Amino acid sequence: MKQLIRTVLVVGSLGVLCSARAEVAVIANPAANASLSQADVANIFLGKSKALKGIDQKDWNPTKEKFYAAVANKSEAQLKSYWSGLVFTGKGQPLPSVADDAEVIAKVASDADAIGYVDKAKVTDQVKVLFTLP
Repeated sequence: MKQLIRTVLVVGSLGVLCSARAEVAVIANPAANASLSQADVANIFLGKSKALKGIDQKDWNPTKEKFYAAVANKSEAQLKSYWSGLVFTGKGQPLPSVADDAEVIAKVASDADAIGYVDKAKVTDQVKVLFTLP
């Protein structure tokens, strides 16, 4: 029984370490002539800039958590509060969101003005990587 518990703990720890190392890729349509900084991307995903159409991920997941922590310095609670304030005052609406990395890639690939973020391991040749976040 002790061996089983140890095995489960080791396997669980490896899963956490692997997901913690995953990089996030900020992606755009290959036709886009975009050269954006992290601040530019933050402004797009916080609704402050309409330079490109940001495609967000619907559920809070490790990729979304890493993206918003690195680019906008916001946690899930802070992001929800931010958007609640904008919606309440009529100054903005949250970005359109899709279910997962595959849908972000499909949306960005089909719209020359779209930008998104995905797990770097899921990037395909349908999109171009603007930069990665460790």
